Parts: sequence; structure tokens; C-alpha cells
Amino acid sequence: MRDFLRAARQFVRVPMIRKAEDVYASLSAGGRILFLSLAGVLVASAVALLFILNAQLLVKVPAHGGTLSEGIIGTPRFINPILALSDSDRDISHLVYSGLLRTTENGQYIPDLAESYSVSPDGKTYTATLRKNVTFQDGSPVTADDIVFTIQKIQDPAIKSPMRANWSGVTVQKIDDRTVQFTLNQAYAPFIENLTLGIVPKHLWQNVSNDEMSFSELNTSPVGSGPFRINSISHTSAGIPSSYDLVSFDNYALGAPYLDHITLHFYQNEDDLLNGLKGGSIEAASGVSPAALTGLKGFTIDKSSLNRVFGVFFNQNQSETLRDSAVRNALQTAIDRDTLIQQALGGYGTALSGPIPPGLINTQESQTQSATATSSTDRIAAARAILTKAGWKLGQDGFFAKTVKTGKKTATTTLSFSLATGNVPELRAAAEYLRSTWAQVGVQVTVQVYDQGDLSQNVIRPRKYDALLFGEVIGRELDLFAFWHSSQRTDPGLNIAMYANTTVDTILTKLRQTQDDNQREQLYGKFEAELQKDVPAIFLYAPDFVYIVPNDLQGLDLNFIETPSDRFANVYQWHRETDEVWPVFVR
Repeated sequence: MRDFLRAARQFVRVPMIRKAEDVYASLSAGGRILFLSLAGVLVASAVALLFILNAQLLVKVPAHGGTLSEGIIGTPRFINPILALSDSDRDISHLVYSGLLRTTENGQYIPDLAESYSVSPDGKTYTATLRKNVTFQDGSPVTADDIVFTIQKIQDPAIKSPMRANWSGVTVQKIDDRTVQFTLNQAYAPFIENLTLGIVPKHLWQNVSNDEMSFSELNTSPVGSGPFRINSISHTSAGIPSSYDLVSFDNYALGAPYLDHITLHFYQNEDDLLNGLKGGSIEAASGVSPAALTGLKGFTIDKSSLNRVFGVFFNQNQSETLRDSAVRNALQTAIDRDTLIQQALGGYGTALSGPIPPGLINTQESQTQSATATSSTDRIAAARAILTKAGWKLGQDGFFAKTVKTGKKTATTTLSFSLATGNVPELRAAAEYLRSTWAQVGVQVTVQVYDQGDLSQNVIRPRKYDALLFGEVIGRELDLFAFWHSSQRTDPGLNIAMYANTTVDTILTKLRQTQDDNQREQLYGKFEAELQKDVPAIFLYAPDFVYIVPNDLQGLDLNFIETPSDRFANVYQWHRETDEVWPVFVR
């Protein structure tokens, strides 16, 4: 012990060490043993305390490494933002390509390829400046020429891009190599979403003719500037892609993703997808129906409300019965949306009583149903009371009818109408709930189920229905003009309730021109109030987007889903590996 203390004194000139040495020398043999024991306890305690403090102070941070294998229904054909048609096309495009801006998990926008952007005071000019040193996955720089090339290809009618309507009337101009400007004919606040469009490399596509574009190998072996790049492609014996292996792109504008690989496997139907999930071939899957979720173990089921509005839209031009506002109000009063969601969607949905999906704006009406009756019995009684007050009488057959005298003629009208919908399990179940509920009220409803193509071409487009159970896909920027403006009542407009209200028309026009969030929220409140008063439709629910992932996947945030590919909004932040570091080293 004395030698140790003397050695310590050579390196650390501390008086306490000299004193400890003197004390040790003065002790008896028994005292020295006790001294050494206490010193040992002190050292051990100090070391243990350091370990405890270290464990408590260290924080876990994402680390690079790890893989994810996911199953997708369908096979990609156009992994190209200009031509993408299917969900599988858009899924891989979202991983491979990046735009000037990127949507976030909470529905906002952040710069991606762009370093910054600005909007002119009149709302007609958008200017974006590219980051320095951003590149495509082949190492070529991303310049303003690539932006202009991508937009002009979309605008070319010969290409027949699904995105062409979004860019109609927009002039795109290169200011310099890093600056590009977009000029609109008139202010259009939702235009900001266009800047998330994936950018294709001009140097690879410029020699591909318009006729050859849809056949180019670049559609299946794409090169973009997004967080992941194509590493390898597996094919079936028939030459059809069966899987894509993607690796992280280290030069991605927002930083190299944490996951090393994402492998996407393609399946033809939901049964095959679920078998792959249960058999361990894949670890993640999306787009699975609620009924298929029972029995899945070892996975996390993450969900978020889809940017959809499902409801019953009334065609008052065709059904005289539905022109009666009392009838529409009674039909709405009878519905228990929570029960409907449980029966039709297995509980995977959010009840709505307004035309706006949940989470987009803070209007109370669009988030919750506004019924005063709570129990099923109370709802039925309240609905019957509305009809009785309006002159309808409940007959012995259990259905309401009304006798109307016109001149010398008397006619009796039974309260009945048809309800058209698509041949989808969830819609069929929802239609059956509505029919059954309204029958309890005393309303006779005939459900008509159509295959999707038949429903679109022969029912919706010519507006041949009394009432339509259908879903509207609402854009991220909540542009409701096409769904509710009176100019959109006929095909190809999407005003399937054929609603006409001059106040609403004015509001919808102002919403397209106003960028101030507070003003927009006030306008949406007025818009919803008009619809609540007129009841041109009964809003029912927004279905959930369900994403099955492994339990150890971290960083995933499904707060906002417009299309299924939005699940990849923050994919570069997903991780399965972690490190422990001192807080001072956490950015």
C-alpha cells in the first residue's frame, strides 16, 4: 500500500495522498487491514457510482445499419414521377426520387432538393433555389435544367402524364443553374404541393423520344436523387419483377438514411401478401383490409386516418323524395357512426360529420359527429319525430309515406330510394348497416352494388343514382373546389351531390386564392356551416391507413397519409439500430 501511495505521489502532487501514507505507516497490522478494506470499498463504490451515472445520463440515438423487407400488392411498371399510375409505382418513386420540397409526417413541407423557396405577394410566382452539391444517384449534379425538363415533359400532351392537370397553365423558367421560377395565371394556394414532385435526370431522359418514354428501361431501373437507390432487381421465370432491393443513398439532400437496405417484394393479392408476412418472407405490409389484421402476432400495427371522406351523396335531381330536407335530416340523425365503423371497418376509421378529413384544420364539426341522441333507440325515435313533423306518416307496413294533393289529384309517395355503391367489402358492409338502420326508422332502401368500372362509367359519370355511398380523395392542400363548386356538377366535375350554393361558390374561390392560415380556417368554418344547413350529403367516416411493421422499427410517424406512399415521408429517419452517447453529443 505504501509503495502505491508513493507512486501516486510522483504523478499527482496532492497533500491528501501524503497524509494517507503517513496514517497508513502509523497503523498496526490490524489497522492496515481495516484501512485497505475501507479503501477497497470506497474505490468499488466510486466505480459503481460512475457506472450508474453513466447509464442514467447516456441517451439512445439512431444508428446506421439494419434492413427492412416489405410486401406490396401489385407490380411496378412506371417508377417515374412523370408516368406513375399504381400504388407500387408511387411507392418506389417516393423512395428513389426527391422533389424541391418534401412532405413531412405532419402534413407540412420542408426543403428537400431546394435550399429555400419564396412566394410572391400576389401568390402567382414561386421561386426555388437548389442546395449546393445535390446530386442524382449516378453522381451527376441536380440543376435547374432538370427541374424545367421534368415539368415540361409532364405538360407535353404527347406524354399523357397523370400529373398534367396539376401543371396546366404553369410557366417554368430557369433563372440560373440553381434557381427556378414557376409562374401561375392566377393565385392558387394549393400549388405548393406541386413542388414535392420527384425530379428526373435530364441527362438520362433527354434522348428518349415521347413514343419511347413509356417503354424505357429507366422506368424499371430508375435513377433519382431520393433517399434510396436501386441496388438489384429479382425477376420471376416470366421476367416479371418479383422484388427490388434498395440501398441508402449517402448523398441524399437530407442526410444518408439510417437503414442500409429496404427490400420490396411484390404480391398479386392480399392472401399471398399475408402468407408472406406470416411465413417470414416479409416484415412489413400496407393496404391490408381490417378483417385480415386479426391473428397477426409479433408485429406493430400502426395506423393513421387516410385523407378520405366517405359519405352518402344525394342526387336531388333524380329523387324527389330526397329533395325533402326533413328526409335528409332524419336519415342523418339515425346513423351511429361509431357502430358503422366497427361493423364495416373493424374499428379502423374516424367518424366524420363534415367534408374535411381529420387533422387538416381545427374545425370541430369535421372531427366529430353532431348528433344529440346517443343510443340506437333514441336515434331512431328522433329520426321518426323529424319525419312525422314534416307530414310523413308511418304505415302498417312499417314504412313512412306522404299523401300530397295537387289540384283534384291525390298521390301517395312511399319514403324509399336506392343506394348505389362499389363492390368492395367495406362499402358493402357500410351499405348494409345504412339499409338496416334506415329500415328501422321506416325508410325503404334498395342497395345497388356495382363493380368499380361499371360504377364509374355507367352510374357516377351520367349521375344515375338516387344516393351514392362513395369516398372522396381529398388533397393535402384541402382544395374542395372540384367536389362542391356548382360549376363541377357534371362530369368530369366531382360534385357528385350536384350541390349548388352561391355562398359556397364564393368561399371555395377565395380559398384557392388565400394563403393566410387563419383566414383559410375561418372560410372552412363558414363552408362547413353551409353544408350542415343544407345536408347535400351525410358524411360518415375517414378510413384508417394501416401499416404492419416489425416491433423494433423506430422513427416511423404516420401522422398524415394522403396516398399510401406518404408512409415513406420520413423514411430516411427510420432505424432499427441505436447507439448510446452523452447528451452533449446529441444534435
